[in-house]
Amino acid sequence: MNDALHEDDSVETPSSVLPAVPELSQLMVHLLKGVLYRDDDERLWASLLRLQARVREQAAVLLLDLVLDEAEGHAFLKSRPDPDQAEGAPRLPRLVARRPLSYPVSLMLALLRKRMAEFDAGGGDTRLVLSRDDVAELMRVFLPDGTNEARLIDQVDATITKVVDLGFLRRLKPAGGSAQDRGHYEVRRILKAFVDAQWLAEFDARLEVYRTALSAAPAEATDKAAASKGVADA
Repeated sequence: MNDALHEDDSVETPSSVLPAVPELSQLMVHLLKGVLYRDDDERLWASLLRLQARVREQAAVLLLDLVLDEAEGHAFLKSRPDPDQAEGAPRLPRLVARRPLSYPVSLMLALLRKRMAEFDAGGGDTRLVLSRDDVAELMRVFLPDGTNEARLIDQVDATITKVVDLGFLRRLKPAGGSAQDRGHYEVRRILKAFVDAQWLAEFDARLEVYRTALSAAPAEATDKAAASKGVADA
């Protein structure tokens, strides 16, 4: 009996040992770094649609899931819970880090998500663009009483920068290179994936929590300053 393979024989290659595709490596590197947007790289987006089964396989090895929204045009990786992990066993390090958000950042995300829901309900353009002044007006109502204009703008600018870094806002270039443009931002539609409908339904209650927390912060600072002064005077 001759067990040798002949040239005409075909051998099924399991998916786990399929030859590497350069685009697959590029996709995995990009997704591990952050969100892939269709508008930012249409060629890489087309590769993702073609290779998404392979991407899901590679992500699963790392205990990650691919979240792909073709309608909104974005994709990202998220950590999955390990159902087989025994209680007390050491946890694997997360490849996708979770970062706690400050109250101002959480507040801005909530306000932007509500603004996007109102924008979508009106139909028309799919790109929601807001100026820095627009964002400041959204925040103004929920900031502590007595916040002066300069402090408000400083806080809004600092919070906008953090939200841009998180990928939920994109800073747009000034029209015609105008130096008078105080800043316009596109609200990235991936925000819908992180602030869902249920969260939005509880929006008013959450905003009251944020407003209370923000109002308490200056009071705590005042109490600490008064206590410090009392110690100094003693």
